[in-house]
Amino acid sequence: MARRTDSRLSPATHIPGEGVQALVDVMDRLRSPGGCPWDARQTHASLVPYALEEAYEVAEAIESGDRAAMREELGDLLLQVVFHARIAQDSPTDPFDLDDVARTITAKLVRRHPHVFDRVAAAEPGASLEDLHVQWDRIKGHEKQRTSVLDGIPAAQGALARGQKVLARARRAGIPAGGDLAQVTPLPWNEDAHSAGAMEWTEAAVGRRLLELVVAADAVGVDAESALRAAVRAVEASVRAAEQDVRDQGPASRPDTVATMSTGEPTAAPRTERRSEDR
Repeated sequence: MARRTDSRLSPATHIPGEGVQALVDVMDRLRSPGGCPWDARQTHASLVPYALEEAYEVAEAIESGDRAAMREELGDLLLQVVFHARIAQDSPTDPFDLDDVARTITAKLVRRHPHVFDRVAAAEPGASLEDLHVQWDRIKGHEKQRTSVLDGIPAAQGALARGQKVLARARRAGIPAGGDLAQVTPLPWNEDAHSAGAMEWTEAAVGRRLLELVVAADAVGVDAESALRAAVRAVEASVRAAEQDVRDQGPASRPDTVATMSTGEPTAAPRTERRSEDR
C-alpha cells in the first residue's frame, strides 16, 4: 500500500481503506528504526501464540454477542495479519506486503467461486451447498496437487475440529469412514431446542452429550483429547487406504464420487446439506 503521511492521526475519517492504511503506517513506524524495540524483534514464529490467542478471543466475542468486543477483537486479529505482512517485507529472499496478501486471497476467492465469477458456470442452474463444497474441494485439490482428500487439514488442530473436517471431506468424496462409523446414521437436526423430540439433536444436546463423554473419560483416567486424536487417526488411515485401493484398481473401477480425489474431474455430489462447513 502507498504510504500516506500521518493518516493515523485522523481516525474519524470514513474514506474506504483509510483505517487499514493507518494501521499499516503505525505498524511500519513500530518496526522501523526509532520505533518499538519489542515489535522490531518479533518474527513470524514468535507471533504464532498471539495469532492463536486472538482467534480464540474473536470466537468468544462472537459467541457472547458483544458487538463492541467483536470490533475490538477483530482489530487485534487484523493486527496479526498486518504485523506478519510487515515482517515479511524485510525478508531478503521472498519479501511480500499486505497488498500481496490481499491480492493472493482475492485471486483465490475468484478462482474457487466459478459459479459466481465465471460466465459459463454462472449461467448453469443453481447448485446445492453440498455441490459447491465438492467443487471447492476439487478446485483446491487441483491447485495444490493433493493426492488425498485429507491433505491440508492442520495436524495441530484440536481433535474435535479435526475429526469433523476428516469426516466431512471423506463424506463429500464418497469414501466410507470405516469401522463402526460406517454404521452410524445421523439423527435429524432440529435448531429449535423447545421443539426437539427424543430422536432429534440440537446444538445444546450435542454439547451436553460431548461434555458427558468428557466426564466419563475423566472418571476412568482417559485424556479425552488424546483418545479422540487416536480415533481420528484410525479414520484417516481407513480413508487413505480406500483412496489407495482406488488408485491401485485403476480408473475403470472408480466410483464417480471417489474419482475426484485422484483425477481432479467433477463428480456427482450427494444432495444432502449439512450445517458444518469445511472450507
